[in-house]
Amino acid sequence: MQVKIGYVRVSKQDGSQLLDLQNDAMRVEGIPPQRIYQDHASGRLDSRPGLDACLKALQPGNVLVVWKLDRLGRSLKHLVNTIDGLAQEGVGFKVLAGEGAQINTATASGKLMFSLFAALAEFEAELIRERTRAGLAAGREK
Repeated sequence: MQVKIGYVRVSKQDGSQLLDLQNDAMRVEGIPPQRIYQDHASGRLDSRPGLDACLKALQPGNVLVVWKLDRLGRSLKHLVNTIDGLAQEGVGFKVLAGEGAQINTATASGKLMFSLFAALAEFEAELIRERTRAGLAAGREK
């Protein structure tokens, strides 16, 4: 039996955003409150205490569950690196709602969706490198 561990996050720490909707989705997914990790922090931050604790708690065979893909992170590169790291540790990944809901790395179609995200991240990184090289070359010419 796969053990599901949830991660929920809201961006603001001032109490104007609530975790209720995400926590409700986790309970519907069968994840008990003691296996739901949370943060009140921007998704732009790579290091978040709740996420760090969640990632440390995951064991091979577990599945990390998030409500929406953007709850795990905002940067495609960070998302791909995190999910790839999970796969290397034998941990699955599932998104419950939103644009990333097709991602469930325990299924063939979910692995395909993740592979597409990874390819896009690699493409994005190459475009950034090309622009950087072009900018440096233009700077040298001046």
